[in-house]
Amino acid sequence: MTISKNLNTIKSQLPAHVTLVAVSKTKPVADLMEAYDAGQRIFGENKIQEMTEKWEVMPKDIEWHMIGHVQTNKVKYMAPFVSLIHGVDSLKLLQEINKQAAKNNRVIDCLLQVYIAEEESKFGLDEQELVEMLKQVQHDKENFKNIRIVGLMGMATFTENQNQIEKEFKHLKTIFDKYNQLKTENCQLNTLSMGMSGDYQLAISCGSTMVRIGSSIFGSRNYQ
Repeated sequence: MTISKNLNTIKSQLPAHVTLVAVSKTKPVADLMEAYDAGQRIFGENKIQEMTEKWEVMPKDIEWHMIGHVQTNKVKYMAPFVSLIHGVDSLKLLQEINKQAAKNNRVIDCLLQVYIAEEESKFGLDEQELVEMLKQVQHDKENFKNIRIVGLMGMATFTENQNQIEKEFKHLKTIFDKYNQLKTENCQLNTLSMGMSGDYQLAISCGSTMVRIGSSIFGSRNYQ
């Protein structure tokens, strides 16, 4: 199967309300352009340098999503162009994104990453930290006017146990439903990003509105 055929097959199976992020990390520009020519406009990368290099040479109507863990000192490199940052897991990082967005005269959309897995390696906020962060952003609009919290993101445990994955996705959906009534100019939870190549159908059935799919489109990853 070609990249374009893989892409069209997946798109034909996605409900209309679900956004597809094509996870293109480690893949060459030629592969991304094949997906682009097939109509894909949203790409996800997990390394800022690689994403910046691709942004520089590819068409400018692409939305670039940063889906990896973000180091504060790297934010400045993607601030001129990034569309959505998926893994915001600290107030310090959010403040830096706001600062760099202001320097570029932009408002950058962000998802807050919630910790739902039973693995030590995953990043994210617990529910209490999430609530405190939402309150701070909503009450301190002056210092957060160059970011917009548009939703939540979570990664399930890497396991074959579908029941466990489902439980974690449903837990995140419950948290999302609990706080998405809180709406201010810089904070409106409309997007719930969960689900990857191996579990995106389950994620959608649990309420996901954005899925991050890489290997099912581009083939197995090229580890660098």
